[in-house]
Amino acid sequence: MPILPPEPGWFPNDLFENPALAPSRERTWRVLHTRPRQEKSLARRLHESGQPFYLPLIPRRQRIRGRLMTSYLPLFGSYCFVLADNEERIQTLATGRVAHVIEVADQGRLWNDLQQVQRLITSGLPITPEGKLEPGTAVEIRAGPLAGMQGIIVRTTTHKRFVVKVDFIQQGASVELEDYMLSPIT
Repeated sequence: MPILPPEPGWFPNDLFENPALAPSRERTWRVLHTRPRQEKSLARRLHESGQPFYLPLIPRRQRIRGRLMTSYLPLFGSYCFVLADNEERIQTLATGRVAHVIEVADQGRLWNDLQQVQRLITSGLPITPEGKLEPGTAVEIRAGPLAGMQGIIVRTTTHKRFVVKVDFIQQGASVELEDYMLSPIT
């Protein structure tokens, strides 16, 4: 049985590098709250129609029938982000895969959050989805592949986790970092 390649998590390929794809008056980022387990199906539809979107996917390794398999799961279950004008928003709703569209008032903040989440994913570090986030200490990473990123530190019994949160959906992602890599933001 062939192993399927991971599905695209964003479209177009230069979504995070192309300044023409930043939010504008005509096209704004919207958070799509999908029906259960419809995120990837919606992403396929958006990709086929050429609609800019972002669906952060993380690898999950599990043993199935004695074989180690890797699947790619949405980092934020039931959420997908789309850059659309009003007509494209209506076409997205017509797919039947969207339960609710969350309009975003602060476009720049969401865009920054999405870029940071993408940077976490491309760093190659193991990522853990975080549910509802409690406030913590604001920090900046001083060293390593994520240097310059700002976020929240969550302390656990044995590790320190750096959290990037997407406030609009009250969820986030985290990676483990050493103390020397972090400095508090004053």
